[in-house]
Amino acid sequence: MKSILVIDDEREICESIKMILEYEDYLVDYTTDSYKGLQKIEYGNYDALLLDIQMPGNNGFEILNWLLEKEIEMKVIMISAHASVENAVRSTKLGAFDFLEKPIDRDKLLIVVRNAAEQSVLARENRKLKKDISVSEKIIGTSSAIKTILETVERVAKTDARIMITGENGTGKELIAQAIHKQSGRSNKELIEVNCAAIHHELIDSELFGHEKGSFTGAVKQHIGKFEQADGGNLFLDEIGDMSLQAQAKVLRAIEEGKIERVGGNSKIDVNVRIISATNKNLLDEINKGNFREDLFHRLNVIPIYIPPLRERRDDIPMLIEHFSKFICEKNKFPQKTYTEAALKTLQTLQWKGNIRELRNVVERIVIMISKTDINEKDISMFIQSASSNNDDLLNISNSFQEFKEKAEKAFILKQLNANNWNISKTADILGIQRSHLYNKLKKYEIEKE
Repeated sequence: MKSILVIDDEREICESIKMILEYEDYLVDYTTDSYKGLQKIEYGNYDALLLDIQMPGNNGFEILNWLLEKEIEMKVIMISAHASVENAVRSTKLGAFDFLEKPIDRDKLLIVVRNAAEQSVLARENRKLKKDISVSEKIIGTSSAIKTILETVERVAKTDARIMITGENGTGKELIAQAIHKQSGRSNKELIEVNCAAIHHELIDSELFGHEKGSFTGAVKQHIGKFEQADGGNLFLDEIGDMSLQAQAKVLRAIEEGKIERVGGNSKIDVNVRIISATNKNLLDEINKGNFREDLFHRLNVIPIYIPPLRERRDDIPMLIEHFSKFICEKNKFPQKTYTEAALKTLQTLQWKGNIRELRNVVERIVIMISKTDINEKDISMFIQSASSNNDDLLNISNSFQEFKEKAEKAFILKQLNANNWNISKTADILGIQRSHLYNKLKKYEIEKE
């Protein structure tokens, strides 16, 4: 039920508003004392405030100023018997949501209060979502490797130097790119991201540089590419090692000239873009194989940041487990889990070829599948055994949890591919991964259509 606070020195007005709104299932509180009103705001939890302008003590404008100083986010509807353009403009400048004139029209009151309350709920949900995202994407670790990376990020983020992030799949390259963006002088713009492996080589030019209407079959309207979208901000080129040589040449030219040209266009467009790139490949090997341009590599690799695999920073694993476990429990409204030292050591000994992404998935399975709040080594072993007993094809496995998971993943991918007639896009959507990642797994497990 949405809650509304009314502050007005006329009791009749307060009671009239209360009666109208309670009939529409709002929870209404009111006071005729502006000082008590401040206390209610500070300690209450209201979706909207109806606030009179002319009152003894603190008037409505003073309360609006107080809300701004206290940084209290609340949808405020000003009400006054002395309606004027000046009052309405002043209210708006101070952040008021709307303005109502006395005597208050019932229908207008209901519309304005409904809109204010709904926007308040949406804003609260948005803040919670942002908090969840920031919590889930927090960089966790106290190892010397992580400390060095964070120090580097802090040092280089505020510059315009191009940065290349390298490391295995699942180590958190995208997370580091986001941290760089947030700490940069370009953070007022959105971080524009491109997964180079997920875009077909025939479409990469259009995706990066845009195209003009009619420039090719299917180009029914003008398209603004990622370089233009990132103008004045940061452009994150993920999996840069999978970019075609033709696209590499155009990216190099864009870096050198600071200009791009849309597909089918005939004019140069100025772009001010700082590029952050990432790859899980050894680009020096790719250069020797002729798959990557050396000149582009040196342009992108001004500041290299290497993220070590999780197995090389095992001391961070207990902290990561606690972080993911707490987040997943809160998200699903589960009681918090605790892990014995033996349980943590068991998880620390695994190879984690999928790195932090794999660890998070395993923690999520443990949180969901084990009902106990105290997790010990035996619980984890039983969890692994119960998972393996569900598939006869996986009974013949070694004692390695990693080997079990790889065999289970391969079997599951095969099952989904067959169920979807080997439609890669549909299967990737069902698995919740990008097509490029699915292709990587097909290669890793040597899965081929019979």
